[in-house]
Formats: sequence, structure tokens, C-alpha cells
Amino acid sequence: MSAPTVEAQEPFNRKTLFWGIFASLLAAAGFFLLSTYAPDFRQPGNGGATPLSKSGVGYAGLAEWLRLTGEAPLMARTEDDLARDILLIVTISPDSDPEALDHILNLRQDQNTLFVLPKWQILPLQGHEGWNMKFGRLPGSVVNEWLGRIADAKIGAGQSTAKQLDIEGNMVAAPEELQWVADKYPLIAAGNDKAVLTELNDKPFYILTDPDLINNAALKDPEKAAAALGLIALLQPDDGLVMFDLTLHGAGRKYDLAKLLVEPPFLALTLTILIAAALAFLHGLGRFGPPRIDQRAIAFGKRALVDTTAMLMRRAGRLDELGGRYAALMRVRAGALLGAPQGLQGKALDHWLDSRDKEQAGGFTTRSQAAGEAKNLTQMQQAAERLHDWTARRLGERR
Repeated sequence: MSAPTVEAQEPFNRKTLFWGIFASLLAAAGFFLLSTYAPDFRQPGNGGATPLSKSGVGYAGLAEWLRLTGEAPLMARTEDDLARDILLIVTISPDSDPEALDHILNLRQDQNTLFVLPKWQILPLQGHEGWNMKFGRLPGSVVNEWLGRIADAKIGAGQSTAKQLDIEGNMVAAPEELQWVADKYPLIAAGNDKAVLTELNDKPFYILTDPDLINNAALKDPEKAAAALGLIALLQPDDGLVMFDLTLHGAGRKYDLAKLLVEPPFLALTLTILIAAALAFLHGLGRFGPPRIDQRAIAFGKRALVDTTAMLMRRAGRLDELGGRYAALMRVRAGALLGAPQGLQGKALDHWLDSRDKEQAGGFTTRSQAAGEAKNLTQMQQAAERLHDWTARRLGERR
């Protein structure tokens, strides 16, 4: 007799388990998204020549000055931002991305853009995060490498004799070690045929050769602070919005596998996989019911014995011979039940059993041969049922 199945008590509440798993997955998804997009929201170029830097060579002061005297400037982090038709200020530092600058040049060929060249070599100041100290001019070859990407020009050699610069009517002292470029028609002159602010002939591109006119170090001088506004107004006469570029310093330019998974066109594939996984999880959560206690490898009872024997015969590949042996067993059993004479065997016993059947001639022999010729389990089962039914009917007729 088989042992009854015993169901074990669940150690945890199913709802508690479900909400715990859901909260863990939600936290994991949030961590993944924040880790993926965190670099885009950090201040690029900490302490460098960026519009978010508060060091001497940075331009956070100009951005704040524009906000206090008008509208707050925008920050371009993506390609869509760069495509806006407003004045874009591109501040270049020695460690900027050259490919990003080439991309800006191609994208804004018909839009007003101010390029501010680098000037100073700087090092981080220990003990003051975001502060820098300058220790000399950048080599001319470094500055010319950036300038050559924008225009066919080079930084002028030698010192400028200009002591003051005229910026939209504001006379300000010329920066230390003024950096200039040769130009017969300068927007801001630094002497004869010398320019601090120049314009390209075929594109609306402007180049400010000396950043010390608008960077944080310059804005500590009230006259230069007023002149910085005049310089911006010269390039944006309708007092429109101004935008600073951050892509040159790393913002929005770093793509990786994680971003591909959560941005079009692969976002649809990611959502499909997540939904399929969720459906599979929910399907498996309620399909099998509570866990069961492990049972014996070989159960008790006649049925278990029969099942085990059948499994062993199937694995041994002896099913083909089973039909004939079963027919021989049923012949002996039917003879004993129906009272066949002692000593009858084989065909003689088959003839005697056939004679007991008044409805069909050779009824037992036909069924016995069918069982012996059976080649698969279905045929064997059908033949065995017919032999059993034949014996049961004859036994009932005798009684």
C-alpha cells in the first residue's frame, strides 16, 4: 500500500515573499539607472575651464553674471541642445575632447558660436577641491592645435603693445601676457592688425583668443565684468538666450552597453525581456503549489511493485517479448479458472479454451496471437484487455 502524500507547511508568507522580491528588483533597477546616468550629471572638468568651474580659469562666474543681469544661460549636454539656434559659448581646455569639438563645428555651421581658446597651464590646488593654480602659459603648439581645428590661423608671436582694449565702448586693461591672432578686421583689436576677438569669413564663428577677458579671474575687476557683458551683447545683439557647451568636457558623449539597453531603439527589446521574465516568474509562483515532503525512492504496495517492474523492463528493452509471455500466462490462468483437464498444454489447451466460447470460433487463440504479435505498449494494452475480458466472460457463463 502506497504511503499518503504529506504537504509541508510553508515557512514564509507568500505575499511577504512577493513584496520582498519586488522591492529588491525595484531597488536594483534604480541603482542600475543611477549608475548609468550619474556621469552625465556630474560637473565635468572639476576645476578646469568649464562653465561649471569656480576656479580662476573657469567660467561659472560669467554664467552667474548673465543670470543676474538677464536670463540664466542654458547648459548644452546633448546633441539636441547643441542644435538650438542661439549663441553657444564653447570653452576649450587642454584636456577637452577633440572629436567633440569637430562634432560641434559640423553641427553649428550656420549658427552663432563663440570659441574661447585655452591659455594657462594649471594644476589642482591641494586642500581646496575645485581650485587650481597656474604655473605658466600653454605652449603655442598646443593652442594652435585647437585653433587650427576652427580656423586657418595661428596665435601671434611676441608681446602685444596694447595696454587697454576697447570692448563696446568699455576701456579695460589688457590681460597679462595677452594672447592674440593676426586679423586686419578685428572685432576687438589688440593693436594694429591684431585681434583678441575675430570672426570667420564664411561661418558665424567667433574666436576669443584670450580667456582672461571673461573667465572667473577676470570678473573680479568691475570694468572687465561690465566689458564681458558688452562682449556677449556684441555677438548676441537681440539680447537672446546664451548657452554654454558641456559636451566638449565629457557630458553626454560617453555611451556604453548599459545606455544601449535603456535607450531607443533597444529599449523595446529590454522591456520585452523584462515582461517575459516577470510573466514566467508569476506563472511559476502559483503553478506548483506548496512544497511536498520527499518520499521514498521505492514506495510500498503492490502497485509500486508493478510500476517498478515495468520501469525495469522498459529500461532493459524487453518490452518486445512481453506480449507472448503474457499470452502464455493468461492461457494457464484461464485453463485453471475454467477447469481444463490435467496435462493439457500449448495448442491443445488453446483448442479446449476455444471450445468454451459458443459465440466465436477460435476466440481465445485469436486474442492470444494478437498479444504475441504486439510491438508497442498501446497494442499490448489493447490485446491484454481483450484476453482479460474473454476470460471474465467465460468464467461468468460457467457460474
